[in-house]
Amino acid sequence: MKFTYTFLLVLVTVLFSACMDDKKKDTPEVKTMDTSPAKEVYNSAPIDASFSDEQTATIFKNYIELKTALVNTDSESVKAAAFDLMTAFANKSVDDVLMKAAENIQNSDDIEVQRVQFVDVTAGVEALLADAIQEGTVYKQYCPMAFNNTGAYWLSESKEIQNPYFGDKMLKCGRIDAELK
Repeated sequence: MKFTYTFLLVLVTVLFSACMDDKKKDTPEVKTMDTSPAKEVYNSAPIDASFSDEQTATIFKNYIELKTALVNTDSESVKAAAFDLMTAFANKSVDDVLMKAAENIQNSDDIEVQRVQFVDVTAGVEALLADAIQEGTVYKQYCPMAFNNTGAYWLSESKEIQNPYFGDKMLKCGRIDAELK
């Protein structure tokens, strides 16, 4: 009788553990995946304008990098581009207002604060380019909806509109307001 109970106890234990293993095998493994679409990265077009001096050319190149980082809504890239632009400004000895606007961009992590300061940087860079373009075209573009419909300008190396004030939200919002030659 003792043998029968022991045998039954071992049999029940083996069956029970076998059933538990089957339950583990039948339970599907759940994996979560990010199904959001990959964020598109926008690049600047080649600069076809040439300038009267290398310092101005470097400023425009760095300005375009800053604009492109704003289009991509990437505050870390914006900060890096603003740092490079500040270096180019220092080499050209620009006024303090322009340098301070670039510094404010470089010191901020908030993309909206960076965009507000970009307005002043654009005005300063436009003034630097006024008599410095030897060949090619720089496009002055305008978004009427920026900053609660007060509007804002930016400079571009191409006719294509890539709005630095809205990025992906309204990438194509804007128009060419003037061609600087």
